[in-house]
This record gives sequence, structure tokens and C-alpha cells, in this order.
Amino acid sequence: MPDSSNNILRYSAFSAVLASAGIPLYIHLPAFLSETYGIGLAALGGVLIILRCLDFIQDPLLGAIVGKSRRSQSITALLSVGALAMGMSGIFVIAAPFAPLVWISVCLALAFTGYSALTILLYSDGVSRAHGHGHVSLATAREGGALTGILLACILPFVLPGNGYAGFAMVFAAALVLAYLGMRGRWHSTPLDLPRFSVLLANDALRSFLVLAFLNSLPVAVTSTLFVFFVDLRLGAQALTGPFLMSFFGAAALSVFVWKPLALKLGASKTLLIGMMLAILSFCWAFMLPQGASVLFFLVCILSGVSLGADMILLPAMFSSFQARSNQNPAIGFGLWSFANKASLAIAAGVVLPLLSFVGFDPNGINGSQELFALGLSYALLPAVLKLFAIWWLWRVMHPKGLLDQADRAPSEIS
Repeated sequence: MPDSSNNILRYSAFSAVLASAGIPLYIHLPAFLSETYGIGLAALGGVLIILRCLDFIQDPLLGAIVGKSRRSQSITALLSVGALAMGMSGIFVIAAPFAPLVWISVCLALAFTGYSALTILLYSDGVSRAHGHGHVSLATAREGGALTGILLACILPFVLPGNGYAGFAMVFAAALVLAYLGMRGRWHSTPLDLPRFSVLLANDALRSFLVLAFLNSLPVAVTSTLFVFFVDLRLGAQALTGPFLMSFFGAAALSVFVWKPLALKLGASKTLLIGMMLAILSFCWAFMLPQGASVLFFLVCILSGVSLGADMILLPAMFSSFQARSNQNPAIGFGLWSFANKASLAIAAGVVLPLLSFVGFDPNGINGSQELFALGLSYALLPAVLKLFAIWWLWRVMHPKGLLDQADRAPSEIS
């Protein structure tokens, strides 16, 4: 039975609040910790790698818990809201009461665990909810809400009085509680039998989708980690950080009105390929920009934002369609999906940040032409190369298996 418009609105609003946590956690965190506590890039990268190892264990388990029963979904949602709110407050509101690196590690573990569980619940819920709407239509509502939340997260830290991040964390915690209350008792995830992980991972199609999710999110993970440093030190435009982010995510939000009809006409996989090629173009353009080229970087942000819109809408919709066909528990599938996406963030922070530190890059010091060149290379050209690997996997590995044709041949299922 089709879901009511009111419930879809609540679902989209929950997605908006949850997604807004990503801006401070994944984009501003390295610069914030470096400036506030003097935590070095290598140390932060090491912490994030350790936390992602924790994710490797807990994300599939969280998926199993979410998929066990409706009661477990309600309890998981409540506990996860508390963990995420406390973690965000500990990072951005409360000054570290003991060793900053240890305190931040504990708070990040809380925030990442809560964020993971709520993301798994949101996306596995969408598999069941999409039966009345279609996977692309529901993904548009969900990711449109997410992009709205992200845009607000780009604005609030710069307009709130005092410490903008502290104000944002408090507003976020209140909004998260309201979003939870709006969704209480309205989760649609259908409990299913829980297969063993070894059996689930033996599914070649599932493995292919998870590798694609990892490869395709890795370039964005690298640029997200280095964005603030690139804008501040390579372009010399620190004051425009907020507007740059707004143009990027604003373009992604508006692009949903282009990608959805294009996917229904060309097929999801071909449309996703177009978005991936746009991303490579934007990465290469960013690398060639000289210092002070703020106007041109706005155009780069818009172009890369449009490509991000394709990633956010089409790939989850394709995976949801696959999940719906597979007769397996979607919560566990999205637990693995969540880990695949977050593993890219771990590698981006855990490898790129220490490498930049190794070549002498200092976010709080003086950097010469060599260090700034390394920053530009890491921010722009490295993601372009990584995106090429994602394209190769999409068409050389997945397309011959017919995994993409299933979605393209059934527009009614992803509409």
C-alpha cells in the first residue's frame, strides 16, 4: 500500500537532520581539531583508521540488530539518537576534560556509531517503503532531504553567534530529537531471517555493489577531507568556505530534477556514468586553478555538485532495487553498504593526511610551493584517478554480469 505523503515528508525530514551531521564530521573536523587542540594530521588519520576498523565489526552487526524486529528498530533508533547527539556535543561543545586525542576518539566513536545505525535504519526502511513509490522516487525524497540538511549545515556554523560549531551542535541535537519523535512508530523495515555474513558475502552480485560503493565514494572522501585546507591555503579564500560549500551542495540538490528524468530515459547506470565523467572533469579543472581564482572555483563547485547529485540518487536506488530483488535482509545489506562508504573516508583521512604531513604540509604553518602542489595533487588529481577506477569497475566488472541491466530494464521499479 502506498505510503502517505505525510510519512514521506517525515522520512525526508529525518534524512535532512541526519545528513547535516556529515558536514562538521567529515569536512570541517580535521581543520577544527588542528586549530582547537593542535592535533596533527598524522595523529588524526591514525585515530580515524582505528575507528573504521571498529566500523568493520559493528556496521554489519548494527544491520543485523536493525533487521531483527520492529521492537529492535525502535530501541536502536532511540539509543542511536542519544549516541550521535552526545558525540557531536562532546566534540564541538564540551572542552576536552582530559587528553584531547583520547576524548575526541571517544566522542567520535559515539557519533560514528549513532550515525551508522541511523543511516542503516533509514536506508533499509526505504527498501520496504519504496514498494509504494519506486526506488528512484524515494531516493529523490530521501536525498533531497539530505541535501537540504547539508545546505543548512553549511550555513549555520557561519551565522550563529559565538562559536558557530558549538551552536550548530546544540541546534543539531534538538533537531535530531524532534526528527526521532516524528518517525517514532513509523519505520517500515520488514524483519526478515538473518543469514550468516559468510553466506551473504558469498553473493557475487552483492560484493560487486559493495566494491562499486567503495570505489565511487573514495574520490569524494578525499576531497571532503582536504576541502577546507585547499580553499584556505591553495586558493587563499577562507572567507568563502561557507559559500563554496553551499554552491556545491545546492547544485547537488537542484540536480535531482535532472538526474531522475534522465535515469528514466537512459537507464540508471548510463546516467550514473555521465555523472562520474562530470566529476573527473571538475577534479581536473580544480587542479589547474591558480591562487585567488575564487569565481572559477564556484563553477568547479557547481559542476562537482551536479555530479554528486547523480551519486547520491542513482547508486543507492540501484542498490535498493537489487536488495528488493534478492529476498535478503536489507538492513544487513545496508550495514555492509554503510561500511563500504565509510571505509573510503577512513582511507582518505588515514592515508592522505599522514602523507601530506610526511611531505611537510602544515595546516597551521607556512607552506611552500612544494607543499601546496602536494595539496593540490591530493585534492584534485588523485580523486580523478580514483574515479576512473570506479568507472572501470562499473562497466568492465558489473555490466557484463547483467547487474546494471536489471535496473535499466525495469523503470517501473526505480521510478
